Amino acid sequence: MTAPESQDAPAGTWLRPQGGAQMSPQQVHASMVAALVLFIAGVFTLHEFLPALAWTVIFAIALSPLFQRMAKRWPRHKRELLPALFVLGVVLVFVVPVVLVAVPIATEAHAVTDYWHQVQQNGVAPPDFLSKLPEGQKLTGLWQAHLSQPGQISALTKGAVQGGGGAKAAGVVGRETVHRLVLFGFMLLGLFFFLRDADDVVKQLQVGSRRAFGAAGEDIGKQLVLSVHGTVNGLVLVGLGEGVLLGIVYFIAGVPHATLFGLLTAVLAMVPFGAAIPIIAAAATLLASGSTVAAVIVIVAGLAVTFIADHFVRPVLIGGATRLPFIWVLLGILGGVSAWGLVGLFLGPAIMAALILLWREWIGAQRGPINPDVADVEPRESGASAPNALMQRR
Repeated sequence: MTAPESQDAPAGTWLRPQGGAQMSPQQVHASMVAALVLFIAGVFTLHEFLPALAWTVIFAIALSPLFQRMAKRWPRHKRELLPALFVLGVVLVFVVPVVLVAVPIATEAHAVTDYWHQVQQNGVAPPDFLSKLPEGQKLTGLWQAHLSQPGQISALTKGAVQGGGGAKAAGVVGRETVHRLVLFGFMLLGLFFFLRDADDVVKQLQVGSRRAFGAAGEDIGKQLVLSVHGTVNGLVLVGLGEGVLLGIVYFIAGVPHATLFGLLTAVLAMVPFGAAIPIIAAAATLLASGSTVAAVIVIVAGLAVTFIADHFVRPVLIGGATRLPFIWVLLGILGGVSAWGLVGLFLGPAIMAALILLWREWIGAQRGPINPDVADVEPRESGASAPNALMQRR
């Protein structure tokens, strides 16, 4: 029979009637074992696509507030046009930066190849700024001994390309690129259906979490969603802001391909301390061309922007949403990347936020369904009973 209107089950949910047939304890245990086996089999079947599914959930959570506002304004297009437009927007957000990076690389690939052959045959003269550094004479001597002599660079790079290593590396890159594109396609497909059926999916998750974990499951789900929202804002939006600001600095300082460096900064700035790589590369490019003052300006501006972003802006955006000290957010991000890859940028803080929520409720630091019993709470003041101490806490 269909469910009556209730706060525990949305309309259309099938419920077993009161006094209906019950399973025996043996049947319950057998059903649990069968369900566990099926779950493991399902995870094994989908393990190649689990990263795509994880990205689907992350994108859906990040885009859901905007999608819901647009769905309320244009309800007739909620199930077809709007999900398709959001998927198209995600494609453009990814494709446009790739094109901006690939076009300059492709146009200059021939020049880079010619320069590399020239360097292998004639060597590279030491740059002027090298002699001005501390121990500059020694550094210049080392450069001349290993990089300035004809054939030295070829000897240094011989091991990297010997035995067809370059061809093997190209093959690996090609296969990985195709694999990533396939996963990206499945992520887009999943995002379309997730957005289209978002209301039904949320209701089903609420019923399932209540049945499995009670009220605690719903609390954890809400905390995970808030954590993903905060992490997206703190990593993606702040990273884009760093890329724009430092892109302007690159342009003013005269960095070659300032737009490309700004784009790389925006992408790498999404990882804590990742912006240092393009900043150092831009400064090194300026130093190699003899623009020492401009290189110093890039380094100083990069340190200032990244310091403000990592120590003031990100803690407010991520820590405020996840209710975590930023040290736990940082550990969640870095540990998540180490354990899960790029998707760990968002999974790590979400997992840490859920664990901290459970701990706070378990010890009674935050009101929740798994707060300690009155008998488990020690009196906080002499002469005060445990129930009185707990009531004062609440």
